[in-house]
Amino acid sequence: RENLWLFAGVGAARALDYASTLNVRARGRKEILLTNGVVDNRPLFGGIEAAATLASVGASYLFHKTGHHRLERWTSIVHFTVGTIGAVRNYSLGSAHRVSASP
Repeated sequence: RENLWLFAGVGAARALDYASTLNVRARGRKEILLTNGVVDNRPLFGGIEAAATLASVGASYLFHKTGHHRLERWTSIVHFTVGTIGAVRNYSLGSAHRVSASP
């Protein structure tokens, strides 16, 4: 039951990261971890976010199967925390400064 909550948290953090990164791009800022072209391709970027979630769940599963239950939980906790911090950072950034053309 605890793992289900942790996996849900990881999924929520990845969804928040997806939304916050698109918001950053819409405000004219550049993505720092991926290329702008990858982020601007929404199906591709959504697939990357989904793959990251599945990788986290898969790593937790492997730790579970090998009896490393503490690592199993910490994998999700760290992923949730890092994803949430990244999303909060994205939303806290201001818009990019735009140079307006003089008439």
